[in-house]
Amino acid sequence: MVDAAFWRGKRVFLTGHTGFKGGWLALWLCRMGAEVHGFSLAPTTSPNLFTVAGVEAALAGHLIGDIRDGAAVAAAMAEAAPDIVLHLAAQPLVRQSYADPVETYATNVMGTVHVLDAVRKTPSVRAVVNVTTDKCYENHEWIWPYRETDGLGGHDPYSNSKACSELVSAAFRSSYFAKSGPFVATARAGNVIGGGDWAADRLVPDFLRALDRGEDVVIRSPGAVRPWQHVLEPLSGYLALAEQLYTVGAPFAEGWNFGPEDADARSVSWIADQIAAATGLTWRTDAAPQPHEANVLKLDSTKAHARLHWTPRWRLGAALTRTLEWRAAWRDGQDMAAFSLAQIAQYERDAGAGAP
Repeated sequence: MVDAAFWRGKRVFLTGHTGFKGGWLALWLCRMGAEVHGFSLAPTTSPNLFTVAGVEAALAGHLIGDIRDGAAVAAAMAEAAPDIVLHLAAQPLVRQSYADPVETYATNVMGTVHVLDAVRKTPSVRAVVNVTTDKCYENHEWIWPYRETDGLGGHDPYSNSKACSELVSAAFRSSYFAKSGPFVATARAGNVIGGGDWAADRLVPDFLRALDRGEDVVIRSPGAVRPWQHVLEPLSGYLALAEQLYTVGAPFAEGWNFGPEDADARSVSWIADQIAAATGLTWRTDAAPQPHEANVLKLDSTKAHARLHWTPRWRLGAALTRTLEWRAAWRDGQDMAAFSLAQIAQYERDAGAGAP
């Protein structure tokens, strides 16, 4: 799993550090003693994890910038002179991609180009992890989990733009980094949940907003199956992968899945029922026509299990419990930086003990 000693003193350039996953990753890296330089747009929601958990205070560098601006990315990376680049900045929402495909492709495709071109010009970089999505595969609506050898595709602009980001990474890897690095890998994770996510059009945040308002929850696709996991699960995979890219190199410079156990690929209605039981809320299905989204999506993480010794530690029930505990602590006015770090520490202990 994650080697905290490896990260002590490492200079890390982290894009998307003001987002949900990026904020959690920044806290974890800083906790391990890494020198983290963040580059991202300002937080897109209010409230947001970055502000609520005081992420900025832990960083060595915090720069508000847009990955669509190649010159800004290159200047920021040159100044940071990182050992490792973790690229999380993205337009991450399927329905937003339908509303604004140009923004989605500009961010997710050309943003990746700008980050990797900056890497090409920054001699200090030895390892790069580009975070894409489980939706980058050509979805056949079959019951089998997707493996890294399956074809890329994507019906909607978001999914397709992330498949394009995968191809951009492969092209830069073969064109510029094949012989001596830096070594570039891509990471594909499932539907993440956890404290501090206030994004629109996501199931758990929608439930928690409804809880604040005392309203019913309206759900788009109750029968859709997704590979649900706590946010710390894929983040641990990204960290383990970056460690191997840095220390071993080329054999790990490829695509990787980080998904939950197959039993935790559950329907939207199952998740909704669990949260409803815990909160007393009720939910109903939105009868309005909806844009296309994949119905069944699962990931096969056998390669990560075998070669990175990565395995999920928190089952879905535990992930939901910890998400609701985080939200309750925030509502009670607790110190959310300390609470978030305590959840990271608990995850580390469970991972070290091999807890389910």
